[in-house]
Amino acid sequence: MNNDLKQHGSMKERGAIKWTSLMLPEHIAQLRDWQAEDDHVERPELTEWDLVALQEELELAFKRKCQARIQTWNDGRIIPHRGIVEKIDLHKQAIILADPFGDFKISIDDIISVQSVD
Repeated sequence: MNNDLKQHGSMKERGAIKWTSLMLPEHIAQLRDWQAEDDHVERPELTEWDLVALQEELELAFKRKCQARIQTWNDGRIIPHRGIVEKIDLHKQAIILADPFGDFKISIDDIISVQSVD
């Protein structure tokens, strides 16, 4: 008698055990690669108007010292950030964003969206 069989109603079934033999390490690696391809996002092309709007919104958030939602693009992913713009460093082309976990630097070239939050 097989101890792995579980009673489901009037049927005896192996449950998840029947799938484990089909999942080879190569299959798992391919599934992870496939998932990574699905999550890949092309970098949005920003027009000159978009860049001006980003700059204005960033300066407004800096002057008002209010919360800002900033989205950056990095390696095929859009990463959301939220915090207060503490500093805009034009020389280093970066901003310093303060959030509850501390201050961190964001490259201006990676920013694709800025929105002030009241």
